[in-house]
Amino acid sequence: MSTSSSQAASGRRLPRFAEAAVERARLTVVPARSLGRTQAARTPFAVLVLVILAGGVVGLLMFNTQMQQTSFTATALQDRATELTARKQALDLELDGLRDPQQLAQSARDLGMVAPQTPAFVRLSDGRVLGTPTPAGGGDAVQVTPGPSKKPAEIERRTVIVEATPRAAADGAP
Repeated sequence: MSTSSSQAASGRRLPRFAEAAVERARLTVVPARSLGRTQAARTPFAVLVLVILAGGVVGLLMFNTQMQQTSFTATALQDRATELTARKQALDLELDGLRDPQQLAQSARDLGMVAPQTPAFVRLSDGRVLGTPTPAGGGDAVQVTPGPSKKPAEIERRTVIVEATPRAAADGAP
């Protein structure tokens, strides 16, 4: 049935631009697409998605590995810094002990040095000697109070190393 016959049966006429629109809107049969062409169009997209996904996984693994390596390096550097700090503190304590006036006096006495009873001074501005210089004798030594005694060997911390033996060897079985 044509458009004009259906319009005549209804008794009204469509305007001219509406008739053209109705003619254009008619459905027509379109030839079927071939399956190979559709599959070929999807293949590059699927390959691209797989490459992006694989690149993301590889990139994530590399990033994780690098972060772990950095973490190990940071831990090793922290351990080294702690060790060096402890060594510096030990050396500072040793230096303080060597600078102790009692230690200096004892070291000077061990070298045979004594303080004179009447010291003389040299004025640096003109080089003039103030006082009467007299040589010191063995009786002029200053009494030195000895420093604290060393820690007894009985209370020193000792490290005990115990080697573990396999259970089979402990039972006597080969």
